[in-house]
Amino acid sequence: MITERLYYIDSYVKSFEATVVSCQSVDGKFAVVLDKTAFFPEGGGQKSDKGYIGDSAVLDVQEVSGEILHFVKASLEEGQAYNCKIDWDTRFLRMQEHTGEHIVSGIVHSMFGYNNVGFHMEDNYVTVDFSGELTREQLDEVEDKANLAVYANYPVKCYFPDEATLAELDYRSKLDLTEGVRLVDIENTDLCACCAPHVNRTGEVGVIKILDFMRHRGGVRIFMKSGLDALRDYREKYKSVYDVSGLLSAKQGEIASAVERVLGDNDSIRRDFNLFKQTVAENTKDSMIFTENCGYCIVDGFDAEMMRSLANYGAEKSQLALVFSGDDASGYSYIACSTSLDMKTVAQNINNALSGRGGGRDTMIQGKVATTKEEIERFINKFIG
Repeated sequence: MITERLYYIDSYVKSFEATVVSCQSVDGKFAVVLDKTAFFPEGGGQKSDKGYIGDSAVLDVQEVSGEILHFVKASLEEGQAYNCKIDWDTRFLRMQEHTGEHIVSGIVHSMFGYNNVGFHMEDNYVTVDFSGELTREQLDEVEDKANLAVYANYPVKCYFPDEATLAELDYRSKLDLTEGVRLVDIENTDLCACCAPHVNRTGEVGVIKILDFMRHRGGVRIFMKSGLDALRDYREKYKSVYDVSGLLSAKQGEIASAVERVLGDNDSIRRDFNLFKQTVAENTKDSMIFTENCGYCIVDGFDAEMMRSLANYGAEKSQLALVFSGDDASGYSYIACSTSLDMKTVAQNINNALSGRGGGRDTMIQGKVATTKEEIERFINKFIG
């Protein structure tokens, strides 16, 4: 059974009536063959259409050995006619994206001679791989020409030429095809072999935006959006620019320089703060308590860097240095240093006695304990006693 492909006849068919030719159970789903279909099967870098056959949701559409299989959850009656409906909003977005990609690929080919060697359509953007490298300036020129082609509202024609005509045509194709070739002809812009649905005129693409690019396998990969996806992307980014300009009290066109200024101020503040922390840690060294074999202190609000500074100082003057920082409500962090003791054993003693977790290397351990200052002091007095 060869299913009539309505999407080849008219890519704007949104609903249709079709008869179920076969319905077979496959891996917990049902593969349905219809006598005709407007559902595009996955192919050419584009995902399949979704929608409904009667009340059954179409989960996926694949072409297997020439048959178009519609995968649904529930069995459908063979020989029964059903009203079918595709998810038109998603289909039209993909048509905009795909025609936009053809416009860009055709322009890159005519300007630089590069071939499209890879194409993939994600849910809301497209990636295209070209056989040569392009700069940002060159891609800006491509983007301008692409949108001029959109504004010109050129016709987009999809057809199957006969073999003699095909042999005379210069068209783009990633595959060496000789028969059953479907061409997408965008006037003054591109001629390419393609199996997917497209818009009827370039004006329906709306807008084409090249978002980003990167080197890829000796060439370039571009990320682009077209149509409503490009408009929504602009709207989202504009909102971010609007919000950031308000936060920085800067004009929208000046937010980059405003961010640079803020980053510079932050660097200065960070340097001053680090100097302040060093000063606090240095001044706190005098408050460390030293016994015959241990130096220790319990502080509040010290970060790991400040605690290490105190612990290293204590280890220089004593066999063992213990530094705790925190409060009874949230618990205490600890750092301990020694150049002569087995610090793994010290960590086990601290963690077992104070409901803690932590460890480290031979000379320094760190962790956190869920206890009170009173319990820490009791442990220290017992540990050093």
